[in-house]
Amino acid sequence: MRVHRLASAIALITLTLGCAAGPRTQAGWTFLGERQVTDRIDHDRIPVTGRRGDFTRIKLTVHRTSVDFRRVVVHFANGTRQEVEMRRTVEAGGETRAIDLRGADRVIQSVEFWYDANTIGGRSASVRLLGRR
Repeated sequence: MRVHRLASAIALITLTLGCAAGPRTQAGWTFLGERQVTDRIDHDRIPVTGRRGDFTRIKLTVHRTSVDFRRVVVHFANGTRQEVEMRRTVEAGGETRAIDLRGADRVIQSVEFWYDANTIGGRSASVRLLGRR
């Protein structure tokens, strides 16, 4: 009986910690930043610190309400940038396609995105940036 309680407690702690980390990471993807967006502004920027290193792909995930993405611009630490046309609505709980980052030296400085947030009554959407090495 005592072993069963201990096993249940360990399982509960593991599940709790897994749920806390779950929204911020996905298998093979690194959380790089997040912005709360509303329909009051049409674009935003997520800064990424250089110490995170370089990445070969990125994607954006959306939470709470849908977001219509129009364009994404990735700014690299070496001064170059990569622009991607999106023209896609991402529903709450969904994500954009993975965006391949071209070239070498892909240390991300920031990711800028233009959008229409489908927010009603001041409710914001959460946009998270994930990177893959």
